[in-house]
Amino acid sequence: MRIPRSHPTVWGSTPGPIAEADLAAYDRDGYLVLKDLLSDEEVNRYREELRRLNTDEDVRSDDRVVLEPDSEDIRSVFEAHLISPVFGELLRSRRLVSIARQVLGSDVYIHQSRVNFKPAFGGAEFDWHSDFETWHAEDGMPVPRAFSMSIALTENHPHNGPLMVIPGSHNTFVSCVGETPPNYHETSLRVHRLPIGSADRESLTDLANTHGIRQITGRAGSAVMFDCNILHGSNGNITPHPRSNIFVVFNSIENTLKEPYAALNRRPSHLASHDFSPIR
Repeated sequence: MRIPRSHPTVWGSTPGPIAEADLAAYDRDGYLVLKDLLSDEEVNRYREELRRLNTDEDVRSDDRVVLEPDSEDIRSVFEAHLISPVFGELLRSRRLVSIARQVLGSDVYIHQSRVNFKPAFGGAEFDWHSDFETWHAEDGMPVPRAFSMSIALTENHPHNGPLMVIPGSHNTFVSCVGETPPNYHETSLRVHRLPIGSADRESLTDLANTHGIRQITGRAGSAVMFDCNILHGSNGNITPHPRSNIFVVFNSIENTLKEPYAALNRRPSHLASHDFSPIR
């Protein structure tokens, strides 16, 4: 089922760090690339923290860590802003939060954060999906007043599984086929292709034929912000080059979670925070 979007993409009307022309492009396409968000010195610092998390046995045994489908390599570390003070400082920083306030038109909180490792020689794909479909159905997010930011800590090459988006697809809500099983998050985060939670092929084909597919590449230190309802995914990484990023979701404090709209139980707080305290 496809439903035309009835909510804005840009909720704010006051100036901020995003230029007016760039904000208009984000409103039109549903995503925006920020080419030089981090300096080279910052990239080196955050890469070192990435290595620390990857080798820390306490982190590896944490319930908030998801492993790759076909190996014991770490795929994602959730609640990165709480597990890592280094990443927490970045994700709560004025430079990011001011962007979130400008786009969402209110104070914001962190709905979700994670580190995605996308390791060399086996980082699995992420199937096509809209985050809002899951956040609405399983987490109880009322409306699409949230966005994600993926900050590259390694080079995003065309060949190592970079993010792909269907620009303009954020203006169509695509409901997924099937009913969410109990505790589906325990398996869905560690599979190659999602039998439930992904958009249907007919909708994907129609929207891709209408809007095209864009691949987000760029240097380490660049970032991409994208609306919670845009259809996106990424191919697997069989190259020697990892594609690692730090990922954060900002949600408006005027859009806090209710009961799930199409699931029996809420997902754990590391996937959908229930601490709605605004970032100051």
